[in-house]
Amino acid sequence: MDEVFRAINDPSRRLLLDALYESDGQTLGELCALLPEMTRYGVMNHLRILEKSELVTTQKQGRQKFHYLNPVPIRLIQDRWISRYAEPRVGAIAGVKARLETGAHKMDKPVHTYKSFIRASLDEVWDAITNPEKTSQYYYGTEVESDWEVGSTLNYRYPDGSLASDGVILAIDPPKRIEFTFRALWDEKLAAEGPAREVWELVESNGSVELKIEIYEIGPLSLEEFSGGLAYIVAGLKTLVETGEPLAPSA
Repeated sequence: MDEVFRAINDPSRRLLLDALYESDGQTLGELCALLPEMTRYGVMNHLRILEKSELVTTQKQGRQKFHYLNPVPIRLIQDRWISRYAEPRVGAIAGVKARLETGAHKMDKPVHTYKSFIRASLDEVWDAITNPEKTSQYYYGTEVESDWEVGSTLNYRYPDGSLASDGVILAIDPPKRIEFTFRALWDEKLAAEGPAREVWELVESNGSVELKIEIYEIGPLSLEEFSGGLAYIVAGLKTLVETGEPLAPSA
């Protein structure tokens, strides 16, 4: 967290984060235009600092490099010091139509990305993602339900057995990657936007696991309403795996 505080201590870096909050997935050229008095190298240096602190993630597509705001570190700070007793916004990512081409999903530029480093093994993080007893401790009290095969359903259920969301597994490579659709069922307007598509990837990195989540073609209501919800989920997953305890419950 020291790196996060140092990163946001600079007004130019805060401006870059604000710009990504308003419009995620910007190129270096677009971000340089926000700081016309600064050299391209200066903006690149600020972005490197934000990447090192995990506040920004990047993805290359062709010759372009897109920058995304990663709210997970801020969420961890918020849960630790600011809103430990505040009720988190209920939600997860929803709202996109699936697109299949010759049996494989076409991967376009993601609408949003999340990233977190977790001090654990691949198997431990994968278990937290696929074990209903674990998801109930960080995924807003819901238990995941699936047989974890391509084409199988992937649902999250409330303690009373009712469905919070449903989806279908599009691709899976345990314990490294899963791609699936996600349709919110707790709100009629969100459900009407259709299923979202999420990609969860796990990569071993220097004794820890890098968890990266990409969101594709999410509906505008869902993005506005629930983007913070997934940040809470990732923060909760990280805390549970690293400490064995869930985040402090809301009041």
